[in-house]
Amino acid sequence: MYDIGQNVGWVNVGCDNDTASFAIESIRRWWVHMGKPLYPKTRTLLICADSGGSNGYRVRLWKRELQRLANSLGLEVTVCHFPPGTSKWNKIEHRLFSHISMNGRGQPLISHEVIVELIGPTTTKGGLHVEAQLDTHTYPTKIKVSDKEMATLHIQPHAFHGEWNDTVKPIRP
Repeated sequence: MYDIGQNVGWVNVGCDNDTASFAIESIRRWWVHMGKPLYPKTRTLLICADSGGSNGYRVRLWKRELQRLANSLGLEVTVCHFPPGTSKWNKIEHRLFSHISMNGRGQPLISHEVIVELIGPTTTKGGLHVEAQLDTHTYPTKIKVSDKEMATLHIQPHAFHGEWNDTVKPIRP
């Protein structure tokens, strides 16, 4: 995660599969560790995401897990996906990943712990600060989300490119 306003990054280094469940757990960990302390009174969360992979706009598990995240945090979660093929517009590529890559340049990545140790101390003269954490949980693949389950989600597509942009409202018990 990269917070443009605060110029801080959060990297959840996984040891298992890159799934929608892992992506949502990464957001949850960021929220608990960094987001909520920075924004204690917020009621909404904005996520800008690439269109493909585990957090793609067509991934049903991503949508279901977003609903679970919104429910557990009590936040409205708005997701705006970059159009397909435009991930280069994502600020995380230029303002976070490039500096992490330079920080670890030439270092052998011999373990997950070493990766966390290389990412964590990343800083820049412009004030970027990065934190990293190791995630040792397992994330199964090939989880199916039924049409019936999809129908229970409180996802509101936006008027502008609703296929890429939507808001998930928490379901209160």
